[in-house]
Amino acid sequence: MEMIKAVTLGAILTATIALVIGSQGTSAGPLAIHLVPVAQAKFYWSWPIFLSGSGLSWGIMMLQR
Repeated sequence: MEMIKAVTLGAILTATIALVIGSQGTSAGPLAIHLVPVAQAKFYWSWPIFLSGSGLSWGIMMLQR
């Protein structure tokens, strides 16, 4: 259950950070932010931020147990 919560929080963190940095027109180097078209919508995404954000969220939830 904690991993599902962590993935959700990681996705929210990624969407927020990628939107702010990606809308400025940069890929932020190692963060690898890129524009993802899905159907008619376009949004910014970064797998490194998602994985590290999910891991951080999961670790914090495990510490709270």
